[in-house]
Amino acid sequence: MGRDRAGAVAAVTVWWLARCAGAVWLELATTATKCLSEEIQSNVVVIGDYSILYEGHPVRPLVSAKVTSPYGDVLHHSDKVTHGQFAFTSAESGNYLACFKVEVLEKGMVINLNLDWKTGIATRDWDAIAKREKLEGIALELVKLETAVRGIHENLLYLKSKEADMRDVSEWTNAKITLLSLVSLTVCITVSVLQFRHLKQYFRKKKLI
Repeated sequence: MGRDRAGAVAAVTVWWLARCAGAVWLELATTATKCLSEEIQSNVVVIGDYSILYEGHPVRPLVSAKVTSPYGDVLHHSDKVTHGQFAFTSAESGNYLACFKVEVLEKGMVINLNLDWKTGIATRDWDAIAKREKLEGIALELVKLETAVRGIHENLLYLKSKEADMRDVSEWTNAKITLLSLVSLTVCITVSVLQFRHLKQYFRKKKLI
């Protein structure tokens, strides 16, 4: 039973580490800007490293990069570079956006950009932590597992709060729709009654009834 539980915790840790860190390749051309977004909680450390491959190109391509917060604040901005790095701690929860655009590239050519995006636990330097705390072997792995479990717990609380917010918005929307439906029904009934009285008076005036 203990071995199964340890295996489950290890599997969760692998999932969490994979979720918090990832490298992606982007194909960039002169036609458009490409962006990636990730939903990040507040007070989370984010580290990014990007670079382009220019071997074999007659013209050395350059790229411009911009990272913005959910409210549009610019957290990183570089113009005409071949590689760069950014690091910040998220001030608010929401979608953080990283956009890249090629600045120097011949028409019709496409280059690859590698983006290594890390958040949360994936940004920690475990070698430095192990030396500082004098941890090794099982003790270090237990610290990693504890950190991963704490991060998962915080993420679950965040998802729970978002679910509560969505439920509140849904209930507010339903209440507004119900009120609007009642108002619309009242207006329709009032108009129908007025039309009936007007037609009745008209027909009486014409001595049709």
